[in-house]
Amino acid sequence: VDLRECLQSAEIISSSDGNFKILEDGSVYTTSAVSLSAEKKTFTILLKDIQEHVQKKIHISLVEEEKKTQKTRHARDTVLKRTKRRWGPIPSVMIENSLGPFPLQIQQVQSDTAQNYTIYYSASGPGIDQDPKGLFYIERETGNIFATRAVDREQYPSFQIICFATTPDGYSPEVPLVHTIRIEDDNDNAPYFTQDLFEFSVLENSRPGVIVGKVIAEDRDEPYTLHTTLKYRIVSQNPPVTPAFSLHGDTGVITVLLPQLDRELVPSYTLLVEVRDMAGQPFGLCTTGTAVIKIEDTNDNAPSFKQIQYETRVEENRVNVEILRVSVVDLDEPGSPGSGAVYEIIRGNDDRSFEITTDKNTNEGVLCVVKGLDYESAKQRILVIAVNNEAPYMLAPHSQQLSQSTSSVTVHVLDVDEGPVFKPCHLRLNVKECEEIGTSIGRYLAEDPETGNSEGICYRIPPGQCNWISIDEKSGEVRTVKVLDRDIGEMRRGQCNITVLAIDRNGKTGTGTIQVFIQPGNKNYPRILKTDYIMCRDRKPICLTAQDGDEAPYSTPFVYRITDRSLASLWKITRHNDNSVYLSPKGDIPFGTYDIPISVIDNGGKVGENHIKVNLCDCVTPTECNAKVREPSGGNVTLGVWAILAMILGSLLLLLILITICGCCGSGVMHRHVTDDCANHNLIISNTEAPGEEVMDHNIIPLQNTSDQGGYGIKTGDQQTFEMVKGRGHTLESVKGGGHQTLGSVKEGGGQTMMDTCRYSYSEWHNFTHPRLGEKVHLCRQDEEQKHSEDYLLSYNYEGKGSLAGSVGCCSDQHEEEALDFLDQLEPKFRTLAETCVKR
Repeated sequence: VDLRECLQSAEIISSSDGNFKILEDGSVYTTSAVSLSAEKKTFTILLKDIQEHVQKKIHISLVEEEKKTQKTRHARDTVLKRTKRRWGPIPSVMIENSLGPFPLQIQQVQSDTAQNYTIYYSASGPGIDQDPKGLFYIERETGNIFATRAVDREQYPSFQIICFATTPDGYSPEVPLVHTIRIEDDNDNAPYFTQDLFEFSVLENSRPGVIVGKVIAEDRDEPYTLHTTLKYRIVSQNPPVTPAFSLHGDTGVITVLLPQLDRELVPSYTLLVEVRDMAGQPFGLCTTGTAVIKIEDTNDNAPSFKQIQYETRVEENRVNVEILRVSVVDLDEPGSPGSGAVYEIIRGNDDRSFEITTDKNTNEGVLCVVKGLDYESAKQRILVIAVNNEAPYMLAPHSQQLSQSTSSVTVHVLDVDEGPVFKPCHLRLNVKECEEIGTSIGRYLAEDPETGNSEGICYRIPPGQCNWISIDEKSGEVRTVKVLDRDIGEMRRGQCNITVLAIDRNGKTGTGTIQVFIQPGNKNYPRILKTDYIMCRDRKPICLTAQDGDEAPYSTPFVYRITDRSLASLWKITRHNDNSVYLSPKGDIPFGTYDIPISVIDNGGKVGENHIKVNLCDCVTPTECNAKVREPSGGNVTLGVWAILAMILGSLLLLLILITICGCCGSGVMHRHVTDDCANHNLIISNTEAPGEEVMDHNIIPLQNTSDQGGYGIKTGDQQTFEMVKGRGHTLESVKGGGHQTLGSVKEGGGQTMMDTCRYSYSEWHNFTHPRLGEKVHLCRQDEEQKHSEDYLLSYNYEGKGSLAGSVGCCSDQHEEEALDFLDQLEPKFRTLAETCVKR
């Protein structure tokens, strides 16, 4: 099929019928045996161009080839020539991460003339130079190609195998065959987002459809397949209010959905988004991510005055004097152009006698008189002040236009003689923190309007204002009367407005305002946070970190110095960063505790003295030296590690001797010594256990006893050697009054009891302790009315019979000649127990 004529830029070639496969060169192959009926068999070849979104189809019809009647060949007919069959199969396909079974047959190559086959590999993939050895092999006789293990397509997308066919004598009658094996993708990789957190921003009151941002996810599976066809969706929104955003399922683009995004109500939204492959089908693999959308402020709230009317007073002929401060309320983000106030006088200021400005720190309007007022011409002035924002007002959707906020100011002009006038009327002074008392920070002078000079004018500050600033009565020099500290009292604001009076010789006064700002100073000493350290034998350097409560430029970088010369010859300081250094010894100094004086100098020149205590200890970890402190040579003597260990071992040895003596004294009650071998091949019977599971093993046989109770033994060779007690034993039943014969080792129904010394010792111990323990247990399980408690474990002497699974009580001893070979095949966790219990 000519594919290029139909669609030259085809990227995906597929067939509607799985029995046929189409290669890139247009060759059509059958993938399995095909039987054609009398009717036509049709299928479709689908060609796709992903980038241009073009799709075309080619319809193929197959008909059965008619059988031609054989006719006699004449001399002039064309002579048919015999050609060799082609030995190049179609490219093979291997499923990624195939489960086998391996080796897995991939393809078979055959030649008419060759009998032996060899294979060489070459792999194609990202960063792959050659195929890993041993992945494929070929049978020399049949030409079958096998894969030895599963393949990851992301590592090896395809392989090219070069096959050689040779005859037994080494002749190569065929041209080498280049066979391609393509690894078919498996959906084994979940999609993932390219960022852990996506952060976007959008203006409040944005219209629906405005693009906020785009989340991007990738998938390592084969491109342009369902395995990498991704779908996005929003899983949840925080806060869980009306959905404010939408997410495009194919592109991952986030757009505005809610027309009323109000920053004053919800400043930011957090979206949990999901991406799923297989075009979003439920069985596809998925991953979630987070997108944070910040709502940026717009000027959708107009400022309004706190008061609609103000009154103030000013003396006539006063110039450049502040007479009033007005404030507004704005709900927009503080400090932004949407909340910055701009004041203007819209009425009553035709002669430009007044001026209003904005205090950037407080956002207040400062009203000043810039031209002298005349009491005789106007006793009062009425001004109308309006306010706007620095940014233009943006009307929110579904809201009405607001009128501009205004306020009226009534200014009463006072009739006074012309007094001194400060120039300027508002003076700003900056002073450093922690300046000494009496430091001059500036001068504030007033002039007599009549003479134009400052002669004969005295200055003073009225009481009730900042008490840490003074002004010289004659010179107008402003000085500090306290040490300025931004952490104390009213100085925490960092500024103070002071009204200053100027008085001339005639007693006339003028006022001015000084605004004092306290600048951060160098008032704190740098100090090292941690002063106690333990250094082990590895002598790892200690990191010293200092802290200074001052702000830049009076803090970092710090300079560290060892002030003691003798210790400076033993220790050294190495710079780490602006506020940290490393402290380490010079060479091999003796172990002990060192008190090292270190001075830290900040960027402003202040020196902080610190003492660092380092315990140089002969240890591996610092925890070994928590309770030990060794002084250097010439200091106090302390115990070392080995001395403490010797004391502990001595105490343990003394305790062990005391325990041994007590054990020997207590063993006088027992007349016979229990050997270490008494536990070998013994099962201890317990008549107070609850019934358990029945087990069947041919190595466990019943012991015959004249009593009704059953016993059990372990066969350890040619004879029965299991023994629990000697003679008559006391069980719980015997304590209650009934006689009970204990388990004995009886062979062939009452033969002679076979016991060794170990078992006699165990029996005597059993006879000595069991009655007493039985009596105690019997009394413990009775209540106050001498009745047995129902929740206590009762004794079970009969384990039942007739079970379908059999019982150890019904086993016979007819296989006495069998050895305990099963003990050699125990599981690992039982081998340790066997080696402990059995002496080899």
